[in-house]
Amino acid sequence: MMQVYLSPQLASPEWGETALLSHDLAGWQIHQAELTAIQQAARRLANMGLREIQLAGHWELSQQWAFAQGFMPSRGEVTLRWADAPDASLQMLEQRLYCANWVRRLTNSSPEVLGPLELALEAVSFLSELAPGAISHRLLKGDGLLEAGWVGLHAVGRAGAREPVMLELDFNPTHDRLTPVSACLVGKGITFDSGGYSLKSSEGMVTMKSDMGGAALLAGALGYAITQGLSQRVKLILCCAENLINEKACKLGEILHYRNGISVEIVNTDAEGRLVLADGLLAAAETGAARILDAATLTGAAYMALVGHYQAIFALDTTAQQHFLQHAERCHESFWPLPLARWHRQQCPSHYADTANSRPVKGGGPGGASNAAGFLSRFAPNDGAGWLHLDLAAAFCDNGNHLWAPGATAVGLTTLASWLMQP
Repeated sequence: MMQVYLSPQLASPEWGETALLSHDLAGWQIHQAELTAIQQAARRLANMGLREIQLAGHWELSQQWAFAQGFMPSRGEVTLRWADAPDASLQMLEQRLYCANWVRRLTNSSPEVLGPLELALEAVSFLSELAPGAISHRLLKGDGLLEAGWVGLHAVGRAGAREPVMLELDFNPTHDRLTPVSACLVGKGITFDSGGYSLKSSEGMVTMKSDMGGAALLAGALGYAITQGLSQRVKLILCCAENLINEKACKLGEILHYRNGISVEIVNTDAEGRLVLADGLLAAAETGAARILDAATLTGAAYMALVGHYQAIFALDTTAQQHFLQHAERCHESFWPLPLARWHRQQCPSHYADTANSRPVKGGGPGGASNAAGFLSRFAPNDGAGWLHLDLAAAFCDNGNHLWAPGATAVGLTTLASWLMQP
């Protein structure tokens, strides 16, 4: 098994004094202690074909995790043994890796294997295994969604051969149904997104198995928080569907009437994520949770703004946003606030409804990510107090890069778990 050390020394001259990596009889040395450099070194070693690594010498826990992030493959198995540390720390790293790899595996799954119901049941199984006896759930499917008033999820998923599904999962370690819900998570679970009648190009569609990345990340983060001793009641709502085309598909110009009385004109069927999240946010409001967070691979605009290096965060409640960003800083994860004000609610106007779901121009026009967040803010309770919206621009790395293997990243898992565990 290849040994990898952190070296405080510069590389020897034959490697170049600024070299990130060098090798001798003891194994590989990484010559920079900064977390991004460690992750980059791990990716280089993985690209060399190394599959079995022992971290040796002195490593901080954050450094070990950075190495693990870069070393994890998009397929196949690798073996990573942690450096010496207290047993509790090693157990924490193993639990974090287990949950992150679950997120990666699910997000990277073939869309023919992972449909809406399969996604929901995978989340139930994963969380029930981690918290036996503390998980209950309810599934609403197909026309049952329409009967319950969840018009957005039904409209998006009604053309799929597999029915749309809303999962309402309750983690309640107190076993007391009167226990207040501390937080409610709402995840976009579009298991494949063709764009509907606003059809994507092949290039834009090829990675759309990852459009359920928000659902996977939130379930994984809840699982990780459970392994770390989460004692508060948390609800998870996953809005799962395929966005496909047939004679039943949602049409441009169609108007949806949501349970809170807001009417929405469909001007872009590829702006489907906000339609299903609107239902999820309304369901979250019914839980009475003081903190509501939704997460979605929602807009290309967020990716263009942040180049896939950060997850975007939006909020009307700036205190709640700053508190979340403090968790992100402590967890060494990359989030960046993008603008959201109440006037963004008016940025998707309609002649025929209270709002449209986008603008009928490519990418939703300028400020598309903020406009999407403004649309969602119409469905957040208490005028957005305690509500956070994550646009997951760094959830998936299409072809891999110097830090990540191709596929899902699970960036945000640690921050979300930390945020869930706050008093």
